[in-house]
Amino acid sequence: MVLENPLRILHVLRAPVGGLFRHVRDLAEAQAERGHLVGIMADSTVASYQAEEAFQELSKVCKLGVLRVPMSRQLGLKDRKAVGYVTARAQECKAEILHGHGAKGGAYVRLARTAALRVYTPHGGSLHYRRLSPLGLLYLRLEKMLVRRTDLFLFESEFSLTTFRRKIGEPRSLARVVHNGVRPEELEPVTPNADAADIVFVGELRKLKGVGDLIEALARTPRSAVLFGSGPDAEKFRAEVAKRGLAGTIEFGGVLSAREAFKCGRILVVPSRAESFPYIVLEAAAACVPMIATNVGGIPEIYGPDADKLIPPCKPETLAEVIAFTLKKPPDALTVRLHQRVAASFTVSAMADGVLKAYRDALSVRAGHNR
Repeated sequence: MVLENPLRILHVLRAPVGGLFRHVRDLAEAQAERGHLVGIMADSTVASYQAEEAFQELSKVCKLGVLRVPMSRQLGLKDRKAVGYVTARAQECKAEILHGHGAKGGAYVRLARTAALRVYTPHGGSLHYRRLSPLGLLYLRLEKMLVRRTDLFLFESEFSLTTFRRKIGEPRSLARVVHNGVRPEELEPVTPNADAADIVFVGELRKLKGVGDLIEALARTPRSAVLFGSGPDAEKFRAEVAKRGLAGTIEFGGVLSAREAFKCGRILVVPSRAESFPYIVLEAAAACVPMIATNVGGIPEIYGPDADKLIPPCKPETLAEVIAFTLKKPPDALTVRLHQRVAASFTVSAMADGVLKAYRDALSVRAGHNR
């Protein structure tokens, strides 16, 4: 597809991992398919086989290139150099849209010296911090300082927009909510393996994801389970499983793609204590996987009229009861409704269209101000 006036779009993110990277990859590919000229900048110090493979594929469609430069996780003097890299690359490729993802990507974009439209998608990031914590006080104050340097705010959920307003304030420029989406092939149902465990978890192994609550629930109602993923608290959770004598029923499966992991369990459990708009819930709903999830973040927006089926976070006793009940009576009707809802409303195509419309609207607002 060749557009008469294609946009020159440069996406900036730090770590090429998790849902944020998936979002950028899907968005960049969809924008390129629509005829726009797209480029990506990401941290060069975070590497994995999966990321390198993804970047190789992206390099085939990103006509403005894929560039890896050092980007530090923590605040420091190295950030100035990273801002310089972003500035130079934006000027070099004549970017019209500079789209920052996550706290660091968003900061680099908005601090860059460029005439491009500066777009920011938090993806949770700084919004997860409590205002009264030392780090929260610092990061949220920095977010407030950067508000005036933002031309367009894009949130992946109404929850994120509401959280931004509560913790940082009303966006001073155009703000839009554009939900994440799944690819067409992800709408094909997944069938559990014959030897599938009762429960499967797929995600980052960290306290925020509620893995400890799931282990506690499984101690209360012993069921076979396999936990897929990696993360900072992985060894702690392994030790907890061993301490409770659950090593025979709870297995750690390492890192596996979501759809392959889904085949390894009868019920997916998403016990998160906090979320933004998790892909794993979208992917499971798209694949017709029966699911138990907590009422946090943007998950109720995915469930829609079925949000009352979500359970409270940080309640392992409740989770244990719901696991026992769900295994006896799988939520087949709910699973079908969620699949239909995702197929109708949460697709990569709809996401790309929504983001591009927001770009155009923000460019129009800027043109109006410059008259």
